[in-house]
Amino acid sequence: MPRENYQERLDQLREDVVAMGETVCDRLDDAIEAAVSGDDDLAQSVIESDHEVNETYLALEDECTELLALQQPVAGDLRLVAASFKIITDLERVADLATNVAAYGGPEGGVHTAVDVRDLGDGAREMVADAVAAYAARDPDACREIAARDDAFDERCREASEAVVRELLEADRARNAARDGPAPTDGEALEASLDEVSQALLAVRDLERVADHAVNVAARTLYMIENDDELIY
Repeated sequence: MPRENYQERLDQLREDVVAMGETVCDRLDDAIEAAVSGDDDLAQSVIESDHEVNETYLALEDECTELLALQQPVAGDLRLVAASFKIITDLERVADLATNVAAYGGPEGGVHTAVDVRDLGDGAREMVADAVAAYAARDPDACREIAARDDAFDERCREASEAVVRELLEADRARNAARDGPAPTDGEALEASLDEVSQALLAVRDLERVADHAVNVAARTLYMIENDDELIY
């Protein structure tokens, strides 16, 4: 392959990875809105459109494999292709997590109020968007800054999970007090309450994983730019 065509394919790969990242961020926006509002139609749209992200992932995976096998890139080009291969995997997983988050709202109207899904979701989404922007701009400082934000986001998720459990316990105490002591609990009401709490905890877990994938994207990008694996774990 002529050198100019090879370089064009590398440039196109970069553009396609960024475009995939932007699409995934859009899906995540819709998923957060569905979880907050309980908009079942929007949730279904996110879930049903996941195949589009999967198809993009497979096409880019094929392109990376072909570039590695046929062009045998070296040095910086090799790191670009290898990092892009890993990054599209993280982006595809973020899209999968978005389908989970969208489904948690359900037709009954949103995730448990003890969890601020909008705030957590926007925080996770911002980390993904910033990681994709760092890849596009080849910005090593941005990569390190994104990784540095992860501990604070993990703490926010921990606090949100504790708030859900605390509210469940307080509600149970309030029911017992109203009955003047422990009494049998309505089975259907208890099951509904536990389902709501379970979905809230799962939503928090999945948003935390979204942020982790954003750090992975930043880590691979830093490796691509500087041949530095300090953030890869």
